[in-house]
Parts: sequence; C-alpha cells; structure tokens
Amino acid sequence: MTQVLFAHRDSDYFAPLFKKRFKGLHIICAKELPDAESELAHANIIIAVDHHFNAYRLGLAKQLQWVQTMTTGTDAIEKSKALKPEVILTTTRGIHAPQMSEMAFTFMLHLARDFTRLQENQKRHRWERWDMMRLFGKTISIVGIGLTAEALAPRCKAFGMRVIGVSQADRSLPGFDEIKKYHDIKSAVAEADFTVVLAPYRESTHHLINAEVLKAMKPSAFLINLARGRLCDEQALIQALRDRQIAGAGLDVFTQEPLPTDSPLWDLDNVLISPHCSGGSDDNLRITWPILEHNMQCFLEKRPQEMKNIVRHQT
Repeated sequence: MTQVLFAHRDSDYFAPLFKKRFKGLHIICAKELPDAESELAHANIIIAVDHHFNAYRLGLAKQLQWVQTMTTGTDAIEKSKALKPEVILTTTRGIHAPQMSEMAFTFMLHLARDFTRLQENQKRHRWERWDMMRLFGKTISIVGIGLTAEALAPRCKAFGMRVIGVSQADRSLPGFDEIKKYHDIKSAVAEADFTVVLAPYRESTHHLINAEVLKAMKPSAFLINLARGRLCDEQALIQALRDRQIAGAGLDVFTQEPLPTDSPLWDLDNVLISPHCSGGSDDNLRITWPILEHNMQCFLEKRPQEMKNIVRHQT
C-alpha cells in the first residue's frame, strides 16, 4: 500500500478526494510537516509546503519517492543534499498568478493613495484632501519573469502603465515594453515608480535587492516583494525606508517568518505588511485539486514523465 503523508492545513479537504479517487492509498494527515516527523520514515509520498522541508526531515524519509509541494517555490527542498536524485519533485505552479497579481495591485494602490492615512482620518472623523498618485502613466519594474509576472504585466498595461521586466534570459513577451537582464537591474529600478519582486530564490538571487539597488530607486518609488524574503537585504531595506531613500514598501515575505514581533518593519509608517498570503485565494482548493489528481494518477500508473510541474533537481 502506498503511504502518503499529507502535511498541510487543507489535508482534511483533499484526503477524502484522494481516497475516493484512488484505491490502495494509506493517507496520514497533519496540519504541518513539523507536526508529522514521526510519520516520515514510512512515507512514499509527501505533500506539504516547501519551506517546511529541511535536510533533517528529508533524511528521515527513507522510503520517499515523490514530493508534491503545495507551493511554486522549491528552494528549501532543492538545496538539501538529503534529497535523493531519484525522488520526483513537483509543484502547484500556475495556480497563484491571478491572486498574486491582484495583491501587487492591492499594495500599489494602497501605497500610491496612502490608504493608511485615509483609514486614520476616517477613525478620527477628519476631512482631509490631498493630491493622490495615480498608476496611469507610471512605470513598473517586474523582477523575475515567470507565470505570475506574465499575468501581472498585461494587467499593468490595462492601467496604462509602462512595464519593464527583469529576467535571467533574453526574451520578448506580451505586456512588457522592455525586458532587461539581471545584471542591468539597477537601470530597470531607476526608471520605475514601482518595483515588484517575483524572482525565484536561488544562491544567485540572494539579496538581489541590495543596498545598491535600493539606492538606484527614485525617492518617490515603492518596493513590493511577493516572492521570497531572502531576495531582499532586509537590513538595507529598513535603513532605506527609515531614511526615506525610497517612498515605501509592500511586503508579503520576510527573511524570518512569522515576522518577529520586535522587527522594526512593523512600526515603519511607510510599510504595508501581509503574512505571506499573496498566493492564497478562495479558489485555491478547486484549482489545486486537478494538479494533485493528475500527478497522483501518473505516479500510481508509473508514468512519472507525464506529471505536471516537474522540477529537475540535483543533489
């Protein structure tokens, strides 16, 4: 019998679907992978979020054949030498693009119109007017071009924005007015009123947004990070925000999560914080199931090459 460890907050939703659709599965449910370490030794399949994996937990999973992440990113798994080369690694890539694009606009509109100030004025019954920044005619730099960036770019064009992409590869895509390479990131952010970070995290992209990149941004510009906290030098960002070197930031991801209660970011008046939720939506369960169902069928029928969102990894 195939042993499945489903360690995710939605495991109680998906487990009955798996049991109904597939015979011969023994499914153990847990809310998070750290809660289920005692079950790892016998698991053939682990379904969980990427950032809960580490070398210790992968080392415990001696019978592991397939990891299905409930995320797009796989950096926590890929960097571990405990991940055996024969283990299949797949993701839920593709389901997050619409809601992450909408979160980018949530941050942009809130920051541009100083929505926090509007809320404070409403609480105090204060009538105060000021000229608000509009998105029309502004420039956005999207750092990292994947499915989310490809979804965000045309939405920005619909708002009348100029769109610059920053990518590792030379490419031309709909919705982008210009695409620059990573080594030219400073010139890209220098033109931008908003810089949205969507790049994957790798050793090569660690602190991609550093002090020099922040210095290249306009004092009126905003930084939005929806990707990974370690893409940004957090201390350099805090200093840039304190010094008003940039106008503000919208942050969904952080170097340490949950964000520590003593982090200076909580108290900066030019920062909006969300708890790593930009990829979530009211539709996530419905749109995730077809990927999980397809991949499980392919795995059980020994057709791994036909599984969706396979990540090629090296140990």
